[in-house]
Amino acid sequence: MIVACAFASARKQPPLSAWRFVVVIGVVACWLGCAGLCPAHAAPRPPNFVLILLDDSGWGDFRPFGQPAYRTPNVERLAAEGCRFENFYVPQAICSASRAALLSGCYPCRTKVFGAHPPRARGLDPKFATLGDVLKTRGYATAVFGKWHIGDQPETRPPARGFDESCGLMYSNDMWEFHPENPAFWGKWPLQFWNNGLVTIERVTHDHQPLLTTWYTERAVEFIQRHKDAPFFLYVPHAMPHVPLFCSEKFKGKSGAGLYGDVMLEIDWSVGEILKALEAAGVDDRTLVIMTSDNGPWIS
Repeated sequence: MIVACAFASARKQPPLSAWRFVVVIGVVACWLGCAGLCPAHAAPRPPNFVLILLDDSGWGDFRPFGQPAYRTPNVERLAAEGCRFENFYVPQAICSASRAALLSGCYPCRTKVFGAHPPRARGLDPKFATLGDVLKTRGYATAVFGKWHIGDQPETRPPARGFDESCGLMYSNDMWEFHPENPAFWGKWPLQFWNNGLVTIERVTHDHQPLLTTWYTERAVEFIQRHKDAPFFLYVPHAMPHVPLFCSEKFKGKSGAGLYGDVMLEIDWSVGEILKALEAAGVDDRTLVIMTSDNGPWIS
């Protein structure tokens, strides 16, 4: 049975750092495992951690939190097999600040990471350790596949912040030349796709965006397969459902609730693929899966 922790989408409320709970539960569980202090019947090695983070997901986007017109069986499974948190807060209800708090366990007033950083931003100061940094010192293999958005300079990119493997966008998927309100400003910098510290797609287009959820999921599954014999930390911060909305052809029109519903179906599929990969690798009983959102829904 997977030890699962399904978080409801974070609400825009005064700051009470629920992210510290995520950091503390991960580090303490890791410390217990490494120190050999787990109960005798437990696995001798430290637990694995899978952290799935959505971008701007709303409170009622998934069952069992809401009752959308479409089914989300894999998220429902997380809630049924583990526990769910229905009322919690983020330090700041916006991309970069929320993500920096999640990965560092520190409030924005301490890290000075506020708002949603534009391209060419330094981001989270390297003096603040990330979950990747901490877990690597405990012998973990680490990976992030998805949206980073806490710095795109050499010293603040994933390879320099404790992640062995990485791919995805450095910032939000609307920070490109097709921005609906300010294309001239955002078009100054190409939206690039990075892979292990190198740019592999120089200019992300409408042809690439529908594939992002699939790409991140495939990389996550492959990472689990390769690291099943040692402890790992897998961070999957999806670009969706941040606007502009995209989903792959396999989910287009399938929800009966429009494009947003189709996007939700694909995210639920992604959760299911990760859970299946954990089971196939035989590590589902030693893995803590956490799913949450960086903040509440977009209001554009």
